[in-house]
Amino acid sequence: MASGAPEQSGQMAEETPGFLDEFLHDFPAPLSAEGTLPWKVPGTVLSPEEVEGELAELAVGFLSSRNAPPALAASLAREAVSHLLRTDLSEFRKLPGQEEEDGEEAEEEKAPVTLLDAKGLALSCFNRLWDVCSQWQKQVPPAARAPQRQRLVSVHAVRNTRRRMEDRHVCLPAFNQLFGLTDPVDRAYFAVFDGHGGVDAARYAAVHVHANAARQPELPTRPAGALREAFRRTDEMFLWKAKRERLQSGTTGVCALIAGKTLHIAWLGDSQVILVQQGQVVKMMEPHKPERQSCGSQRCLRNQPSSSWLAVPAALPAGAPRPHSGCLPQDEKERIEALGGFVSYMDCWRVNGTLAVSRAIGDVFQKPYVSGEADVASRELTGSEDYLLLACDGFFDVVSPQEVASLVHSHLARQQGSGLHVAEELVAEARERGSRDNITVMVVFLRDPRDLLEG
Repeated sequence: MASGAPEQSGQMAEETPGFLDEFLHDFPAPLSAEGTLPWKVPGTVLSPEEVEGELAELAVGFLSSRNAPPALAASLAREAVSHLLRTDLSEFRKLPGQEEEDGEEAEEEKAPVTLLDAKGLALSCFNRLWDVCSQWQKQVPPAARAPQRQRLVSVHAVRNTRRRMEDRHVCLPAFNQLFGLTDPVDRAYFAVFDGHGGVDAARYAAVHVHANAARQPELPTRPAGALREAFRRTDEMFLWKAKRERLQSGTTGVCALIAGKTLHIAWLGDSQVILVQQGQVVKMMEPHKPERQSCGSQRCLRNQPSSSWLAVPAALPAGAPRPHSGCLPQDEKERIEALGGFVSYMDCWRVNGTLAVSRAIGDVFQKPYVSGEADVASRELTGSEDYLLLACDGFFDVVSPQEVASLVHSHLARQQGSGLHVAEELVAEARERGSRDNITVMVVFLRDPRDLLEG
């Protein structure tokens, strides 16, 4: 996956009329009911709560594939989706029983739920988008031309030796434009989701976590709390979808929201984000693993006598991590056991003998032991920060956070300060060290990469 450079506000102003002209040339009229949609419809039905996120994802993805500047793509998508949401969506309602499979009885406790026709919504959204482009061809609103904070973002993702690519990532510099936020606080959102048991949960989280965050009333005053609630609500929504569609996948995830001069992060599972400031790694989080200690140290698990509070097999493989006799009880183990679950060692520490992560979106058959409650942290930015790095465990299992700064600095030195392809080199480094998992790495530069070499 290619890395991305920041757009220039002047460049966007020049590209906007040309983009709109080309769009209307390729689509001279709205689509008819029998017309072929230029995008893939997300399933057959959507719940009312899913509509905004799914249609925004369709519109932004389509516009971006046509090389629309990010701020323009977000603004056009917002205008089209918000117009549609203000209409009566009852015409898209699926009739009762249309989505139930033959011979299957409805769950006894299932409450009546409205489901909407996804294809009909997608068609209507495209035609709303066509209307907006037609109007904006004459005059683009000032809000859509507003200058954006420019950051270089390098991202690279590979399937590696795995059969399927189950990672997803989000790079949303135009967060405010996509959700119609008009306050003076600039916001940008970045996320990595690492799926397991299928890609459904990771894709769902990549569409809905930021949409749910934008809907939280506390976003302007307590952004970290809004992110925590967004993860929780996305988990609830996906679990309902998973039960209805018989999905068993789950996903870890980590996101970063830069709101003004404050960095807010939220995470579930073992995907991680680190901050590098003046060449030094600033640790802001501890990943959720069954063996995570309340003292926060991972190293104290190695080569120590077993203790009574963690069930250790009689014969562990050589070098397998063991609990430190002097540590406090595991925060995750304590939570899991209080719910009636257990933590055991089967090539690594696992919840109920299955998952190697203790928190995730989805995993319907492991709830509530695998929790959907995210942890959050915030940090004021001083301007001396170098970059953020978000990555899945396919990277961090073989590259420690402490090594990241030197690897990035070496790349910048070889490339005369160009950070455009740094994520690609970090992924290659993880593969050379033996990672066989899906790997996704995203580097968000908070300063000009050339300035990082001066120190």
